[in-house]
Amino acid sequence: MQEIKCPKCGEVFAVDESGYAAIVKQVRDAEFEKEVSSKTSGAVALAEARKDRVIADLHSQIAALKSANESALSAKETEAQLTIAQKEADKDRIISELQAKLSKYDSEKAAEIQKIKSDNSQEIASKDQEIQRLNAQITLDKAQAANAVKDAVAEKEIEILQLRNDVKQEQSNRELSEKSLKESYEAQLKDKTEQIEYYRDLKSRLSTKMVGETLEQHCEIEFNKLRATAFQKAYFEKDNDARTGSKGDYIYREKGEDGTEFISIMFEMKNEMDETATKHKNEDFFAKLDKDRREKKCEYAVLVSLLEADNELYNSGIVDVSYRYDKMYVIRPQFFIPMITILRNTARNSLAYRQELAQIRNQNIDVTNFESKLLDFQEKFGNNYRLASEKFQTAIDEIDKTIDHLQKVKEGLIGSERQLRLANDKAQDLSVKKLTRGNKTMQAKFEELRSDGSGTE
Repeated sequence: MQEIKCPKCGEVFAVDESGYAAIVKQVRDAEFEKEVSSKTSGAVALAEARKDRVIADLHSQIAALKSANESALSAKETEAQLTIAQKEADKDRIISELQAKLSKYDSEKAAEIQKIKSDNSQEIASKDQEIQRLNAQITLDKAQAANAVKDAVAEKEIEILQLRNDVKQEQSNRELSEKSLKESYEAQLKDKTEQIEYYRDLKSRLSTKMVGETLEQHCEIEFNKLRATAFQKAYFEKDNDARTGSKGDYIYREKGEDGTEFISIMFEMKNEMDETATKHKNEDFFAKLDKDRREKKCEYAVLVSLLEADNELYNSGIVDVSYRYDKMYVIRPQFFIPMITILRNTARNSLAYRQELAQIRNQNIDVTNFESKLLDFQEKFGNNYRLASEKFQTAIDEIDKTIDHLQKVKEGLIGSERQLRLANDKAQDLSVKKLTRGNKTMQAKFEELRSDGSGTE
């Protein structure tokens, strides 16, 4: 049991532990609520003032942003306001709940105290010391509550500061992005403007003939700027060969280390004055350019043109017209060097295949030359054989004729030999006796000669 002394009448009465605890809780809650209300009101006012300043700063910063950032900043501001409003609502709800509890406790404690006074007023006096102790505890609790409120307010200030920093960072990033884009667009616009002014001034100062010549000179100068570094082994000269009745403006050729040509381009440059009555179109020159390309044995055909200045198709970049004429392109002067580079790099990738093809072609040429020489040899050998055979046959025929003649001579000689043999036989068989037979006169003469010793029988 505990004794409580009434501060008004001085009566002391006893209460049990549960009643005493209820009274202490009522007093402590009342003091705590009072302190909390005091501290909370000041913290709330301070938070509201800071919140108003933060929101005013946010509004002033948001108003300075451009229309492109309004949606993002509005979202940030809305989020900040919702966060602060949510915390304020939570704070108001907690205060309302505490006030309701205090009111309830006040009514309950008043009833209990009245009951305690009627039952045992003497115990109240004995409880003063406990109440003082409890008051000290309540003071400590109030200090802790005040610290909690301060912590909550500091947390809110940190959150608001973080939101402000996020908004500033977002604004800074967007300003940097806008500045970068603006500078980029201004640089591009300046380049385009200078280029337009250059060609506009160029056209206004040149005659119709000089317009085309100056475009050719422009392209040649652009190429010569890079000839010593990027095109050391390239051939780029005017096409002066008009034997076929037509010629282009420039021819570009380049060979590999082994002398194999891997790219060739026929260029045609076309331009005209703005004041020209009859305006030409790019397609008016396609057929001639294709004819020149084929006659000069070039792989590609490129029309460098300033015609149709308002045509978006030709202003967009490199235009491929291979659907009408094989390997033909139309470009503006600013794409002259990039076009050569693109075609050159593409052709260089196929150089190994071209070299292999050239080697195979040379082998085929060697085989063809060998076959031609063999056929020529066979033909000449056949002719010589035919002539030799004809002469051989003539010689044989002549030999046969000679043999026939010699055979006849032989037969004649054989016949003569037989006659001579017969004559010889006859001569051998002839004697003086046979000669003088029947001729007495001759016999008498021979007898005389024998008798004189000057003859023989």
